[in-house]
Amino acid sequence: MQRSGGNGQAAAEAAELLRARAQGRRSSTQWLMSQTGGSDLVTSLAVLRGGADDSSSGASSGAATPTRHAAKANEANQRFFKLLARFISARDQDQNKNVEDVLFDMFKNEDTDLLPVGKFLAALRSTGLRRNDPRLAEMTDNLRKVHKESGYEGGSPETQKLNRETFKTVIAPNIVLISRAFRHQFVIPDFQGFCKYIEEFYWRCKNNTEGKVAGYIPQLARMNPDYWGVSVVTIDGQRFSIGDTSVPFTLQSCSKPLTYAIALDQLGADLVHKYIGQEPSGRNFNELVLDYNKKPHNPMINAGAILCCSLLKTLIRHEMTLAEKFDFTMNYFKRLAGGETIGFNNAVFLSEREAADRNYALGFYMRENKCFPDKANLRECMDFYFQCCSMEANCESMSMMAATLANGGICPTTEEKVLKPDSVRDVLSLMHSCGMYDYSGQFAFKVGLPAKSGVCGALLLVVPNVMGLCIWSPPLDSLGNSCRGVQFCEELVEEFNFHRYDNLKHATNKKDPRRHKFETKGLSIVNLLFSAASGDVTAMRRHRLSGMDMTLSDYDGRTALHLAAAEGHLECVKFLIDQCSVPCDPKDRYTINIF
Repeated sequence: MQRSGGNGQAAAEAAELLRARAQGRRSSTQWLMSQTGGSDLVTSLAVLRGGADDSSSGASSGAATPTRHAAKANEANQRFFKLLARFISARDQDQNKNVEDVLFDMFKNEDTDLLPVGKFLAALRSTGLRRNDPRLAEMTDNLRKVHKESGYEGGSPETQKLNRETFKTVIAPNIVLISRAFRHQFVIPDFQGFCKYIEEFYWRCKNNTEGKVAGYIPQLARMNPDYWGVSVVTIDGQRFSIGDTSVPFTLQSCSKPLTYAIALDQLGADLVHKYIGQEPSGRNFNELVLDYNKKPHNPMINAGAILCCSLLKTLIRHEMTLAEKFDFTMNYFKRLAGGETIGFNNAVFLSEREAADRNYALGFYMRENKCFPDKANLRECMDFYFQCCSMEANCESMSMMAATLANGGICPTTEEKVLKPDSVRDVLSLMHSCGMYDYSGQFAFKVGLPAKSGVCGALLLVVPNVMGLCIWSPPLDSLGNSCRGVQFCEELVEEFNFHRYDNLKHATNKKDPRRHKFETKGLSIVNLLFSAASGDVTAMRRHRLSGMDMTLSDYDGRTALHLAAAEGHLECVKFLIDQCSVPCDPKDRYTINIF
């Protein structure tokens, strides 16, 4: 198969480009500009595109080609996406130095040559970053300062328009984070697309009206059963919330993994598990039972959580009073939540203490079996346990706590190392096996992610190394878990390969939001075409058996049949035609037939 002279020249130029990049002689941008005579990358791309179109139509490439194509490409969207491609693909040192200029050109107004701040911030929010992100504090302060210095009394900093130099000064302190956001280098590259699925799951689960609100204390019984909120925070600080995410609720059992994490961090795993076991109990969460070592089975049930609070109260900074220990623990919770809303509900605390017969029975039973550390005051330990359960949060702050656990103990927004990685590993392990009351085994089987539920209706879900979620809906099932929360988790792992044992390579029926939009399909095409070009019939059979579309083509429209025929691999050609029934007359963009 022979191609036109123009195509042969293009192939030679491509080979020269690859050699130049491999040897480090010159940057690809410099080479492209030298070959096309363009003054910048965009012009050079337009010239190159014009040459390709001429070669496909058989026309000669002349001096009028760039002008003709410049006239065709006068729409603002074409210019924007070319600049966006230039920004994302910037690899050379000279380009990296001018990131601020590229960003300014992407969002500026062509007529005034000024950048609307609102447009820029809206694009930044679409990547998942919020304006109140602590990592963008310097940029926000600079915007306020510029707005104040401008002398305008009305309006907000978002309504102002900046020239190039002012814009560069404003974003300079946070350019690394902003650059990562617009290059789609966060853990979820297409965050807007991912959020559409979250929103779809939300509305699907909203129709679930099963379950009843917990009623063992009046404050919980008065919760509106229609409350329904979901918040997501990734390990890169991308955020999305929908529903009643700012309504406060008490942590209840969702505090158990947090107090356990503090105990591990302060005392170490060996000392903590000298008093508390690590096994699922197989019994009700508040049952009067200990394991064969006369210890609570794990820290996710009431007996284990009470003993964990006694360790915090007695062994960590034992000189502290009960009030000081409460402040110490609340400060830990706030650090886990990145400084976001953490409160305390005194009415719930008093009600919990009044309705605590079963918990006091557990305490006395453990004291009888000498489970508590020396000098432990049972009544103070019980009060401290009720205080931890009565702390208040909302979906926003709880999802940040979950994201901190997903990020190995480092808060995504404050970037503070709150917990040691080993402590987080142990917490997630027990959340996975014991976090959902008597539904823990089924949840681990169906969802396969660490989670902790509470009678408040909250469900703390962790996708390790990816994100944390808080799902809140007060109506509970017979096992004490949020009905909508459990359904949402099942919907999530049904769509995405987040289950702990999902195969990331071959699970073709599930989406991987950690990959770029076209990365999966692109890798499949590369593998298929490479197998055809090298004559690897065995690999072709494997692709066929895995259900791959054997007619997939690259950006030039070249299929596996094109490459197999061009390289003279008769066996591959026979396999594609006889076994795969691919069309015998595919055309690439150069309108060249195979036969």
